[in-house]
Amino acid sequence: MARSNLPLPVPFEEIMSRHERGVMRFLLRVSKDREDAADLFQETWLRAYRAYPRLDPERDVRPWLYAIALNLCRNRARDGVRREQVITAVGNEKLPVDGSGKVYRTITENDGYAVVHLQQLMFALPAKQREALHLRYFAGLDYAEIAAAMDCSQQSARANVSQAMRKLKSMR
Repeated sequence: MARSNLPLPVPFEEIMSRHERGVMRFLLRVSKDREDAADLFQETWLRAYRAYPRLDPERDVRPWLYAIALNLCRNRARDGVRREQVITAVGNEKLPVDGSGKVYRTITENDGYAVVHLQQLMFALPAKQREALHLRYFAGLDYAEIAAAMDCSQQSARANVSQAMRKLKSMR
């Protein structure tokens, strides 16, 4: 397997420039709100910068960064730090909302029912399955990287992605 990171010691700025777009896309998908994603993005890079000198040179940087981002998302959800959002309407239909009242901000009037429906279905998935699916298909991580980011076995990572896909197909 080709390593997706640069060998240490690489200047942190180079690590950031190589991975910042992918981390931001991941945070936008997981947080569903641009402001939250921006906050999480900054916190991810701040924590990564502080921890970088202690990073094991044999560790792959990419899943390490996604693990930081994922843990911050989990902490935010667990601690209830989310701001209340007003449910807005697109045409005559309301946008999908998760259990905290947050509205997907990535949907526009031209996006179609399929996008809204997929996002609703993804919210119905258990958190670990949803996270694994995001890491696999939206962040582009392989199963070893997902396992490292989620602190689980590769078999568990593969099972979470597989179960999520099976549930999404059955909910269509």
